[in-house]
Amino acid sequence: MGIFSRLGQLIKSNINDLISRSEDPEKMLNQLITDMNQQLIDSKKSVAAAIADEKKLERHYKEQEKEADEWERRAILALKSGKEELAREALTRKQKADEYAAQYQEQWDQQQESVEKLKEALRSLQQKIEEAQRKKNLLIARAKRAEAQKRIQETISGVNDTSAFET
Repeated sequence: MGIFSRLGQLIKSNINDLISRSEDPEKMLNQLITDMNQQLIDSKKSVAAAIADEKKLERHYKEQEKEADEWERRAILALKSGKEELAREALTRKQKADEYAAQYQEQWDQQQESVEKLKEALRSLQQKIEEAQRKKNLLIARAKRAEAQKRIQETISGVNDTSAFET
């Protein structure tokens, strides 16, 4: 039983070593930044849709305001013409249009707040991507420098080992 567990552990360690050697930090960082840029694109689409909804709500609000004004004008004309029943009906419709306008305005205000939050989140994501890009460049430079130092050390060790045989 001990042999099989040791053999299993040996296989696992060799697989882990193989995976570790195949991981390229530069490729991993590039993939991370690519993923972040895809998130940025998706976020921009969401912000654009939210802005479109905001404009639509604003348009509905203004239409209801116009409609309320129109019913008020009709009520005044009906009163001037001595048609009180028509004036009451026009005022009732004006009141409904005012209610709808108030509802649209409330939704529009909420949508404006949401859009501002989304825009702020978008700016924050953009800053994080820029920061990740800078850090990636620094880490790659460090890794290349470390690799170069490692090669120099190996070269020096190789020279020292061969000079030890010559003496």
